[in-house]
Amino acid sequence: MEKPNAQSLDEVRAAIDVIDRELVALVAEREAWVREAARFKTSRADVEAPARVEQVIGKVRALASEYGASPDVVERLYRAMIAGFIELEDAERHSATRD
Repeated sequence: MEKPNAQSLDEVRAAIDVIDRELVALVAEREAWVREAARFKTSRADVEAPARVEQVIGKVRALASEYGASPDVVERLYRAMIAGFIELEDAERHSATRD
């Protein structure tokens, strides 16, 4: 990634707004796959999957380093996102068993 060279704070904010739109679209896509994964899980333990969480964290920390991002920030972001998705996936799993 090329280092930004903005001429104003407005330019920085506009660029961040574009990135935010792209990030939210990707989160929505990830959520669709999380909902799909819920179909294959039968327990809260299956949803929480701590070994898988740590595998994902290791992967994204490595990707952060590769892309020049802070691995610590990326890890915190992913842990928060995963926690939210665990709740969503568990609710989705419960909903599917009631239908």
